[in-house]
Amino acid sequence: MGIVFQPIADVRRRRLHAYEALARPRTGIFASTPEMFEVAIQAGRIAELGHLHREQAVRRCVGYSLFLNIHPHEFDYGWLVRPDDPMFRHKWPVTLEITESVPLKYFTQCHSVLAEIRRKGIALAIDDLGAGYSNLKYIADLEPEIVKLDRDLIAGLTPGSRPFRLVQSIVDLCHRMEAQVTAEGVETESELEAVTELEVDFVQGYVFGRPADPPPDLIWPGTRR
Repeated sequence: MGIVFQPIADVRRRRLHAYEALARPRTGIFASTPEMFEVAIQAGRIAELGHLHREQAVRRCVGYSLFLNIHPHEFDYGWLVRPDDPMFRHKWPVTLEITESVPLKYFTQCHSVLAEIRRKGIALAIDDLGAGYSNLKYIADLEPEIVKLDRDLIAGLTPGSRPFRLVQSIVDLCHRMEAQVTAEGVETESELEAVTELEVDFVQGYVFGRPADPPPDLIWPGTRR
């Protein structure tokens, strides 16, 4: 398994906030990242794969805040709460991301595991809000520090449009629930301008460049190095 890093930008300060660590399959072994994780699930090795992902991320992203994705099936195992997990060794802030489409059957177990992890100083982000499941109850029940808006909500967004007003209401709701908001999948400068007008807290996407290893510099569009 390989790993790449995508910068997450602080909108108001126009500077780096953190890096998200993204797993990538080794060339020629798996056709895609989802296939790699599905094979690990079927083999009963998803906890080990998640542990390897966190180990590589912590080792290769020294000096920066880090976002780490957790696959829902990892909650079937006890690895996430082991005191020797790599995320607890990272000396900078760590945020765990869980997808907003986690099946309800995982919720009770997920909630108890996350509570134990968060007592150790790890923050929580709900990922993929707006990707199709849209159970806003997760935000109320899990009280995440961050909510990440899916690319489906951001693509082609223009100020004043009906989709813009919809996303504005979601951003306002998240802020009222004391969660910061990240706009994911921002690919163009016009989308960046739109989400900035929405007053999201953070932005992530190809508008800043492709994910890479080592962690790439954050260059705000229209500025020079």
